[in-house]
Amino acid sequence: MPMMYGYGYGWEGVLIMALSMLFWVALIAAAIWAFTRWQADRTSSSGAARPSATEILRQRYARGEIDAATYEEMRRRLEPADEPREGLRTPAHS
Repeated sequence: MPMMYGYGYGWEGVLIMALSMLFWVALIAAAIWAFTRWQADRTSSSGAARPSATEILRQRYARGEIDAATYEEMRRRLEPADEPREGLRTPAHS
């Protein structure tokens, strides 16, 4: 006859302990995941570059907020001129 017969854990006790341990491991893992996700979102949002005016214009055109003529006119205004303006030319050296 085993010692302390009737006072040991049955299969129900072992199952409850295993489920309890699984619950706490899952809870701790979820907390770690949430913390790392929060940290990643916080660091990426603080250092995120703002889109350029040309990119915003492209997005508005893609969404259909502006028509093609307006897009082309605004794009021409935003793009830097390839040649310097008349008053800004420097004299050529001989």
